[in-house]
Amino acid sequence: MRTKIAANTFPVVCVGGSAGGLDAYIRLLRNLPPDTGAAIVIVNHLRIVATRLHEILPRYTEMPVALITEGLLLRPNHVFIIPEQRDLHVRNGEFRLKPISKPRGLPDVITVFLRSLARHWRGRIIAVIVSGYDGDGAAALCGIKDVGGITIAQKLDTAGQPDMLESAIQSGCIDFILAPEDIAREIVRIGRRATDECPATIRCRC
Repeated sequence: MRTKIAANTFPVVCVGGSAGGLDAYIRLLRNLPPDTGAAIVIVNHLRIVATRLHEILPRYTEMPVALITEGLLLRPNHVFIIPEQRDLHVRNGEFRLKPISKPRGLPDVITVFLRSLARHWRGRIIAVIVSGYDGDGAAALCGIKDVGGITIAQKLDTAGQPDMLESAIQSGCIDFILAPEDIAREIVRIGRRATDECPATIRCRC
């Protein structure tokens, strides 16, 4: 086993959602300070419709918000937004974009990205599932826990659409069920704990 180097060991928070997700993203970002030490990646469950989240969400956070492009470097204290019609992966500390693997029906972009994180990211992973249709993301949650990550679902009575949350909870691999404001507090707590750990002592999952 190789030990990790200091670079690219900060936490990555994947926030996956779709219908009703905008409300959750806003409530989450409003309660996150700009110095959590984590990269926030919003994986919205879109197939065809162009996203406007990179235009809307900067109103609710002091962190820079960017639409992901091929090869963009992950950075802490930034918010990243998946583009439409793409599957999202991470490799060597950079985002990789591929044509969406399910061009028909409901996509599985959240599952795809979480599985890529579990395989290739060397720091702490926090998987957050918020309001949305279908069950995207649920199939990857146990894999996140297997590599030492933390999984969170939005509290059902705070969400506009519970389908995605119910699927996540039924996976049996959810650590916390919280309102968006409390999810933000948990991310801050985890981020602060991660900065106190010595990266050299964390083994690589590669």
